[in-house]
Amino acid sequence: RKARSVSREDALDYVFGYCIANDLSARDWQFRTSQWLLGKTPDKFLPLGPYLVTADEVGDPQTLRIRCWVNGELRQDSTSASMIFDVAYLVSYISQHFTLEPGDLILSGTPEGVILGMQDQVWLKSGDQLRIEIEGLGTQVNTLVSEAEALWAAGRDGQAANAPT
Repeated sequence: RKARSVSREDALDYVFGYCIANDLSARDWQFRTSQWLLGKTPDKFLPLGPYLVTADEVGDPQTLRIRCWVNGELRQDSTSASMIFDVAYLVSYISQHFTLEPGDLILSGTPEGVILGMQDQVWLKSGDQLRIEIEGLGTQVNTLVSEAEALWAAGRDGQAANAPT
């Protein structure tokens, strides 16, 4: 339901459920401007799923193990307890500034381990496989393809199904 000016104590009552969201970044696009918008908005970015798990099935959202592998190498291994801002705070804070509507998504960030924070920055490339697992929410697997590969696979209409760029 709609959430506006929700208290932190009541915030989780407004959460329908949780899912995995792979918040990809095209760093070359991202660094073209002072804003991150370009790097977050290419077609087919932000894969969701594989499931939407209802809040009552998840229980406490601050106790979930979060892991990410790149080509089989474990890159991130943490829990939602290490979030800078917990889910209740995020819902409450956001609702103080604008109305949250049913179906709105809130992404909470990622644990330590993103390549931007590493000394040896080996960027993701076409063919890399990302596997994200969040306890109770399932496992999401994506293989990256270049924009040219996605368009070729789609044929003339340019609509490649499930083809992150």
